Amino acid sequence: MDFHSTIPKSIQMAIILLCLAEIIVRLHFQENMSGRFEYGFHPTAGFIEKGDRLYLKRTGGRRFRPQNMSLVPKKGVNRIFVIGDSVVRGSSIESSYARKIAHLLKKNGIEVESYNLGVGGHGARRTHLTLLKSLSYKPDLIIFHINNSNEYEDEREYRRSQQFKSWHPRNWPMKSFALRRIYEIKTERFLWRWIPSSIRLQHAKNDADAEIEASLSPQTRAVWDEQVRKSTLKSVQAVLDNSIPILLISQARIKDRANSDWTLTDNGLDELAAGLAKNNGVFHLSMKSIFKDHDAESLYSDSSHLTPNGHTLIAEAIANSIITQRLAIQNR
Repeated sequence: MDFHSTIPKSIQMAIILLCLAEIIVRLHFQENMSGRFEYGFHPTAGFIEKGDRLYLKRTGGRRFRPQNMSLVPKKGVNRIFVIGDSVVRGSSIESSYARKIAHLLKKNGIEVESYNLGVGGHGARRTHLTLLKSLSYKPDLIIFHINNSNEYEDEREYRRSQQFKSWHPRNWPMKSFALRRIYEIKTERFLWRWIPSSIRLQHAKNDADAEIEASLSPQTRAVWDEQVRKSTLKSVQAVLDNSIPILLISQARIKDRANSDWTLTDNGLDELAAGLAKNNGVFHLSMKSIFKDHDAESLYSDSSHLTPNGHTLIAEAIANSIITQRLAIQNR
């Protein structure tokens, strides 16, 4: 019996199209697919070197805001990397405190280039990996924004990354870049506008409920807090091992915005950062302290993320610390 005659032409065509898609993806989109299904746990994803330039790109689970720089810093120019989650990332490059720092320091005669390495949804483990790679590009100062509200996302994405690495038969289709990408369209909600609202709401509810349920468990919170502590310790040590100063920014969030309780809470992060700042080369600024004499409602766009005014206040506090404590190396 002719093998081809037993397979409907529609299926044959689908197989041919899938094979063509796979070839196209692997030949022309390899850079964008590199580390794509490690969800931010790939050690170099998002850092693309071309010639004498480094490009920060939205790839491999590290959705950097696009930026580029020389591989080797210019003489006399201090290089600052600001590393963290969506709070650091901000609503734009220009409005983020990472960029505002450079403007403020230049007004005080300090030549600086500062880069925003914030990635939304990244917890302590993935932020640590971003920091490790950033050290390859000779920063003069690392500003490390510590938070403990993204550990659910870190755990979830780590499990997904391990699933895609597995050679269990159920994962064989996911070894195809093309099929993986089709699969990810659903998780990225790219096509949600065409999906019935009842299905969208149910999916969102399930995901939100899972996160809330996990975050309210004291046992889970304790495990996550310990993970944040250990990862932050490793991050600080890695920076000090490279003889680079590090400034820790401890996150503060609004306690209960829904009920107009604008009290700021640091969730224990101030104590963690202050303890680390006892080491030479480690410095600390608390968002809670920076904002204590200001109207929190005008500084936060939600319970955690900042308005441009909030970013400006942090940038001013950081610039003042750099000027008064000389955190960055002057005149390389």
